[in-house]
Amino acid sequence: MAHVSSGMTRRGFIITTAAAGGGLILGWSSAATGRVNKDPSLSPTPKAGGVEIDHWVTIDPSGFVTVVQPHAEMGQGAFTSVAMMLNEELHADWNMIRVQYAEFNRHINNKDPRHPDAEGLWVTMSSGGSNVVKRRHPHIMQAGASVRERLKEAAAQAWGVARDQVTTKDSILSSGNNRATYAEFASAAAQITLAEEPGYKSPDEWTFLGTDVARVDIPLKVNGDAMYAADVRLPGMVYAAVVNNPVQWGGKPTYDASGILDRPGVIAVIEMSLPGDVEREEGKMNRGFHDMAMKNSLAVVADSYYRAKTALELIPISWDYGPDANVSNASLYAQATAKLCDHGGRDRGNEGDALGVIAGAPSSSVITADYTRPYESHLRPEPIVHVALLKDGRYDAWIGAQHPPRVAVQVADQLGMENKDIHMHRTFLAGGFSSSSGTYIARQAAEIARQLNGTPVQVRYSREEDTMHGTLRTLGAIRLTAALGSDGLPTALTSVVASDGSQSIANQFNSYNIPNRHYVSHNLEGHIATTSHRNPTGGFGGFSNEQFVDEMALAGDWDPLEWRIHMSKDHDDWQLVLNTLKDKAGFRTDLPKGTGMGVAIVESHGTLCGMCATVSVTRRGAVRVEKVLTILDPGHVIDPMVGVEQAEGSIVWGISHSLMGGIEVLNGRVVNNNFDKMPILRIGDMPELETHYALSRGDKWGGLGEPAVAPVQPAIANAIFFATGKRVRTGPMMQHDLSWS
Repeated sequence: MAHVSSGMTRRGFIITTAAAGGGLILGWSSAATGRVNKDPSLSPTPKAGGVEIDHWVTIDPSGFVTVVQPHAEMGQGAFTSVAMMLNEELHADWNMIRVQYAEFNRHINNKDPRHPDAEGLWVTMSSGGSNVVKRRHPHIMQAGASVRERLKEAAAQAWGVARDQVTTKDSILSSGNNRATYAEFASAAAQITLAEEPGYKSPDEWTFLGTDVARVDIPLKVNGDAMYAADVRLPGMVYAAVVNNPVQWGGKPTYDASGILDRPGVIAVIEMSLPGDVEREEGKMNRGFHDMAMKNSLAVVADSYYRAKTALELIPISWDYGPDANVSNASLYAQATAKLCDHGGRDRGNEGDALGVIAGAPSSSVITADYTRPYESHLRPEPIVHVALLKDGRYDAWIGAQHPPRVAVQVADQLGMENKDIHMHRTFLAGGFSSSSGTYIARQAAEIARQLNGTPVQVRYSREEDTMHGTLRTLGAIRLTAALGSDGLPTALTSVVASDGSQSIANQFNSYNIPNRHYVSHNLEGHIATTSHRNPTGGFGGFSNEQFVDEMALAGDWDPLEWRIHMSKDHDDWQLVLNTLKDKAGFRTDLPKGTGMGVAIVESHGTLCGMCATVSVTRRGAVRVEKVLTILDPGHVIDPMVGVEQAEGSIVWGISHSLMGGIEVLNGRVVNNNFDKMPILRIGDMPELETHYALSRGDKWGGLGEPAVAPVQPAIANAIFFATGKRVRTGPMMQHDLSWS
């Protein structure tokens, strides 16, 4: 299957996507009414008269089936994929299915007897690592099968037949001349306890999964009904703007707020402080999982966010910047590169005698290259927002967090409450990428709500604060060294990584048949809070590893794509993807000067992604990505169209970070903290995208939300080399002189 993007007007896009939603309607509470209930104060509950057969499924008298979904919908299509997986087993009429968020408080205070060791009633609310399909499909599909069999058993008992004589299709139960809707037997099915829970289908038995299904959330996002945390409005709600110490984990502020207290709408000024000392440990700052601790900060509360932010900007503030005030990208890179000669770091894999082979090889057969990557911001469309209300011993929050239980732990700790008194109301999330777990704002929101004592408050970061204090992807440096044999192929390879987060990125080489390998890593002493990026290790290491593959291939007089095919011949899935890439891309290294094609392949999140990028570079060095062709192998795909959408979004993300991204740290702080200082890909620069699947199937299950990020940067860098003869080993690429003559 392939997808090629084509031109479409904005009006045409809106009309097409609005019409593509079918009969599925997403709701926060009364989902079965046929409209989205936009009152965020309501918890998810079924329509009056609806019957909950299982905590995953409610069926109302009119036949609408409400599927309860515990995972964040952050643009990756979780609302659609969860409903599809469950309905592959349930066999309900897809046009009668509605989707709503699972209720957080019920989740954490109950267990599913089928999964007694799980996090909560719906097993887990975690959304990340491209895991919603990859790791969650067994229990989701099994829940659908369980509801189906209970409906069949209820009908069988009423009709006096064996359960296996009852069939299900499109919400209809049938046996001989007997026929009834699911709704007619919903109450009876809710009382059924099966002697043994059913299994679920294998992919070769699918009849619904594997087909293109329009995402259920898109119409709501087009017409404006989709609710994000920033959209929440509660009676009497006030707004808080926050400023943190510009140097992360710096000291407290000295300020004079007297001049803003009489400004219209201003309600309060609240100072928040980091508890205790932040201790340094070997190679890291001990901050309690980076983003979970309260930061030294100041908030202004007002009757509108504009008034709160404006007043906050007028307060004279002097910060104690602390010991990290002189840190910069330059000092961090110096620290990183100083470690690249040390092969005694953390062992990340050792086979054969790579160090000995390289030491004994002729210098003419040894190649080495250093690569560096800056910090990267997630740049979510929606800066982090947390709506909070603390009243009568109960805490309510409206958030789009990727893992609400993790947020609740921080809130409970900050307020000295028990988890049972924490209620999280889920909203859409405008991009995830781990930073949106929201824990770095959760404590602040909880503390502000505590001081407001019964008044709901929307706590919002500005774009600048979100970029500066949302957790970033790590900065680092990598040295790769190889010895080549008489056939031009590597006989040994070493990798030394130094990063703020100690990324393990060398495993990418394990699928290449290099007999001697030695991989180590070192932590940097950095104060910037880091976490997973979209495709954390694959995206970080793909840039260096897959460029170095090209460097090894060309040094040995091999075509880069043929090198990859030859060196991975013992791995069937790699062969499938690479040979499909060869067939579809038409990769060449002899294009006219100024035009180049580059290939890369990275395995991450259980998925192989091969890519060929075509670029043009003007004589003055302006780069344009003309086309990106992608081959995906997640093993199985449940909604091919959504998988293509995820790949395309990943590619746009990757191009932005490749060419123009990179966080600059100077004087201990992030200085390019908004889009005027950190441009991203614009619509006029969008390349042609073509995506194909090459599915190895079997037991392989991979994710699709992240894998296409990783090969983008090395594919573009390799293409730039063939266009200009210049090798780009540091990002972002556009900071380099890429002119040619």
